[in-house]
Amino acid sequence: MNEFQQRIAASFAAQGLMATLGARLALVAEGEVHIEMPFSTHLSQQQGFVHAGAITSIVDSACGYAALTRSPPGSEIVTAEFKTNFMRPAMGTRFLAVGKVQNAGRMLTVCTGEVRAYTGDGPDYKVVALMQATMVNVPAGA
Repeated sequence: MNEFQQRIAASFAAQGLMATLGARLALVAEGEVHIEMPFSTHLSQQQGFVHAGAITSIVDSACGYAALTRSPPGSEIVTAEFKTNFMRPAMGTRFLAVGKVQNAGRMLTVCTGEVRAYTGDGPDYKVVALMQATMVNVPAGA
């Protein structure tokens, strides 16, 4: 693993929410991070779909970690804002959040994200949510 992959893996391991959701890092590349989450009834809303809060959490983290791959050493990322569009109910056996950097500046990084729902082991999926997010570089430990 290179430096930013190690940095992201360590940060991800320290997140209690990602552990609670059963999420794991699936890909860490410069400007792009994937986070996978299995379906669990513990994450569902009253109609049996995965709750919007769980979906938003994994795609926010995917965007944040994508931004971290482009941030200066000694900095961390916090979310300044995001907008999420839910395209359809989150139904599937697993979900993949894909965060991508669209523009990285000195202080702000704009990212886009999507959450894909898979019903089996194959490559077919449906996009259940889209996100646009603005991330802020902050000094580590701030």
